[in-house]
Amino acid sequence: MARRITLPILMRCLQTQSPPTNSLLSIPSRSITYMPRPGDGDTRTVTLIPGDGIGPLVTGAVEQVMEAMHAPVCFERYEVYGNMKSVPAEVIESIRRNKVCIKGGLSTPVGGGVSSLNVQLRKDLDIYASLVHCFNMEGLPTKHQNVDIVVVRENTEGEYSGLEHEVVPGVVESLKVITKFCSERIAQYAFEYAYLNNRKKVTAVHKANIMKLADGLFLESCREVAKSYPAIEYSEIIVDNCCMQLVSKPEQFDVMVTPNLYGNLVANTAAGIAGGTGLMPGGNVGGEHAIFEQGATAGNVGNEKILEQKKANPVALLLSSAMMLRHLQFPSFADRLETAVKHVISEGRHFTKDLGGDSTTQEVVDAVIANLE
Repeated sequence: MARRITLPILMRCLQTQSPPTNSLLSIPSRSITYMPRPGDGDTRTVTLIPGDGIGPLVTGAVEQVMEAMHAPVCFERYEVYGNMKSVPAEVIESIRRNKVCIKGGLSTPVGGGVSSLNVQLRKDLDIYASLVHCFNMEGLPTKHQNVDIVVVRENTEGEYSGLEHEVVPGVVESLKVITKFCSERIAQYAFEYAYLNNRKKVTAVHKANIMKLADGLFLESCREVAKSYPAIEYSEIIVDNCCMQLVSKPEQFDVMVTPNLYGNLVANTAAGIAGGTGLMPGGNVGGEHAIFEQGATAGNVGNEKILEQKKANPVALLLSSAMMLRHLQFPSFADRLETAVKHVISEGRHFTKDLGGDSTTQEVVDAVIANLE
């Protein structure tokens, strides 16, 4: 049964914002005029799946911040766990109806047990594009600077097709499926994203030197789409070289488009380089529906110790919820949330354990709320 949590509507057409400077803490304010369409301030219902492990902690953080901002969002909550045989039909129906979902991590058994519910959601709703934004944050020291990478990953086929069987005892066959249709639409999404966000370069990640037909088809599709975007530089890189280049010179990458498995590896690597998986936002989108969650999958369920101490890092999901607000066409709320989160990171006083601090999830949430303009 869904539990609906309704937050009050705050009609805001003008929002005081802070332009980027060298210091986030001493910025003169300026006015940004956003002209909404009639009805844009209506409350939007979003499906909420707290998930496993630290999921309820970090989704709870999102609920608190949305309430503090008086964001025009209400949630339909469904309890879904990774050990279920499948995602309940009422949850799928809720996402189909609401078009948007935000979720915590769902654990997947290793080497047996039930199939991944994350994969089921993507396939059932044809949410074919995963986007993870990995970038440096002021106030958080990292080995590499000027990292600002967007990984666009195909979400529905490849090694994640789930087509495995035992041919004879001791011999297992796992099929990797690549289609021209799915390859073209993920390439189109990557180039369209780059065009709309003033990105200069798209890099296709592949292993076509070995998988000549499968990854060859992926590359062929990317090359065809690239012809329609002559102002955007296009390049290709073999996945093993890509990993080496990421850890040695990550600032060379801009937008990266990948088949399913490579994208998971590349996104988690880039997240670790940029500051940690607890910081990087992400979302999954298709033609009709979108699901927002922590960008990098590593650590999105956490461990028992973090859960007991209530010290999970909520930043990744808070920034993912800012992506969700933009998707819902509430840009001023998204700007306020992002600015508050960046202030907290820049101050360096409220870091969870993964960032070298000792703050609890609630202390980080309180700091973000205190910095909301």
